[in-house]
Amino acid sequence: MKEFIKYFLGQGETEEFHNFTLAHFLPILVAAGVILAIWFFRERIKTCRFERTFRFVLAFLLIFSEMSYYWRLVAVPSLGPNPVDHLPITVCGWVVVFSSYMLTGKSQKLFDICYFWLFCGSIFALITPTVITFTGPTRFRYYQFWMEHLLGYVAVFYMIFVHGMRPTVKSAVRAYLSLVVLAVIAYCANQLIGPGANYLFMAKPEDTPSILDILPPNFVLRLVIMALAVTALFFVSYLPWLLMDRRKKKQMQEAAV
Repeated sequence: MKEFIKYFLGQGETEEFHNFTLAHFLPILVAAGVILAIWFFRERIKTCRFERTFRFVLAFLLIFSEMSYYWRLVAVPSLGPNPVDHLPITVCGWVVVFSSYMLTGKSQKLFDICYFWLFCGSIFALITPTVITFTGPTRFRYYQFWMEHLLGYVAVFYMIFVHGMRPTVKSAVRAYLSLVVLAVIAYCANQLIGPGANYLFMAKPEDTPSILDILPPNFVLRLVIMALAVTALFFVSYLPWLLMDRRKKKQMQEAAV
C-alpha cells in the first residue's frame, strides 16, 4: 500500500502524458458537458433549494484542488516544495482562490477577474498542459491539475447562466490592471530567486514542449509579445458581449421606430 501511495502521489522519469491525446481531451470534454448541463438546467437550478449548497461544494472542490497540490509536495520528499517553482504566483492558482470566494459570496468583482484571467491566461494551460508531462492518468497530479484548471470555467459559467453575471469594459480594465500587478510580482520573484525561477513564464521558455515556445528567449521581446497577446485575448474575450450589446441596442432602436 505504501508503494502504491508513493507511486500515485509521485511522478515518472519519462513522459507519461502527451498533448492532443484522449487523456488530454477527455477532461475538457467532461467539463464542457457539465457546463452545458448547467446551461440546460439553469432555470431549475435558480429555484432549487440546494443551489447555495452546490456553490459551496464547488468552492470546496476548487480549494481542495489547489491545496492538495502542496500537500502532495510535502508528502513526497523527492518532489519537495521550493521557491523556484512553488510560490503562489500563478494566474491559475489565484483564479482558483478567487473563484471559490466568487461562488460563496456571489462577488461580481471577483467574477470580473476570474472571467478574463481564465480566458486570457489559464487557457494556455489547457492547450499545452506541460506541467503534467511526467504524470499520466495513473497519478494523482493528473486529476489535481484538471480539477484546478477546469473547475474555474465551470464556476464562471455557473455565475453567468444561473446568476446572470457578465463582464463589462470597466471589469476588463480592472482585470487587466490586476494582471499587471501579478506580472510585476512575478518579475520581482524571478529576479530575486534567480536561475530556475520562471513565474508567469516571463523568464524563459519551459523545459517541456509548450505553446509558449514560440516566444523568444529575449526578456524584452518576450514581455512585449506576451503583453500584446494578452491584450488581444482580453478583447476577444469581451467581443461576444460587445456584439450582444450592439444587437440588443439595434433591436431596441428598431422596436422604437
